[in-house]
Amino acid sequence: MPKTQNVTVMKWLFVFTFVVAFLVVFGGFVRLTRSGLSIVEWNPINGAVPPIGQHQWEAEFTKYQQTPEYIKINTGMTLEEYKYIFYIEWVHRLIARLAGLFYAIPVFYFLFKKAIPFKEFGVYFVMGMLFIGQAFMGWYMVASGLVDRPAVSHFRLTIHLLFALSLFAIALWTALGHKYGFHDSSKKAKWSPPSKLALWSTILLLLQISYGGMTAGLKAGHVSDTWPLMFGKWVPPNLFSSWINLFETPQTIVFIHRWLAWLGIILVPVVYYIVKKQNYPADIQKGLLWLTGVVALQITLGVWTILSYVNIVVALTHQANAIVLFGLAIYFIHRFRALDEM
Repeated sequence: MPKTQNVTVMKWLFVFTFVVAFLVVFGGFVRLTRSGLSIVEWNPINGAVPPIGQHQWEAEFTKYQQTPEYIKINTGMTLEEYKYIFYIEWVHRLIARLAGLFYAIPVFYFLFKKAIPFKEFGVYFVMGMLFIGQAFMGWYMVASGLVDRPAVSHFRLTIHLLFALSLFAIALWTALGHKYGFHDSSKKAKWSPPSKLALWSTILLLLQISYGGMTAGLKAGHVSDTWPLMFGKWVPPNLFSSWINLFETPQTIVFIHRWLAWLGIILVPVVYYIVKKQNYPADIQKGLLWLTGVVALQITLGVWTILSYVNIVVALTHQANAIVLFGLAIYFIHRFRALDEM
């Protein structure tokens, strides 16, 4: 990890984490509007400009008409209707391009100005590779929905999401290092109980988000619009009749996604109790109260998403709040580890 703190680099990284978060949420909007398969080619350069003129639009529409989504779902769609979903996906890709520039231009400028010493460039290089990997995975995901079914692979969608969250986490962690100071790896401080609980809570959250990604990819949120019961039962039959159900069956995946979150509402108060008892700094104690509120809000939004039969606004708010929750988890691990080293 770096050692050199710089306020300007810190501000850039905080804004960059917001850009990545916004890109993730906009990706959710693309998915919910079924716009992600509207552009059937990946042209990183030429694709920056949308079709111009009737001839180009008709050519683009003809390509889309040969996809499973058009044949099986959108048969009869007009060119004007196609333009709507095309522009949503085009804006999504444009934001991704701009995010790439927002990473590349500042990082090389800071490197040139030595605000980022070359020997500390490693973590920034990893960010760049993650961004590129996330872009490739995005196209790999889209390509899975252009062959024989009108939907992308839920595995590829989840990996695409986890790439983005990894980029978000590393950028935020580094930004916090610029703000509060970087950890000294040579100290090898032991992990305190709050640090361990924060780490396990974050792992649990990532598992929950992963099941959220698979839920989205399989459109499993539409399986049942009742809560807390599914199909009139607390635990519907045959959910766990095979281990494959854990990764392939929509009913099982959405059931796990529904109930895994409740562990979070248990773990956070436990961390708060330990922090309060050991008299941690007031800002951490207050922050954990806010975290408890965010977890409760996330569960409420999840239930509302079910009851609203995946209303777009509610579902996107649920997704955005998950990123806020993930960001807070990274923050607390960073702060607890810093206190462990004191």
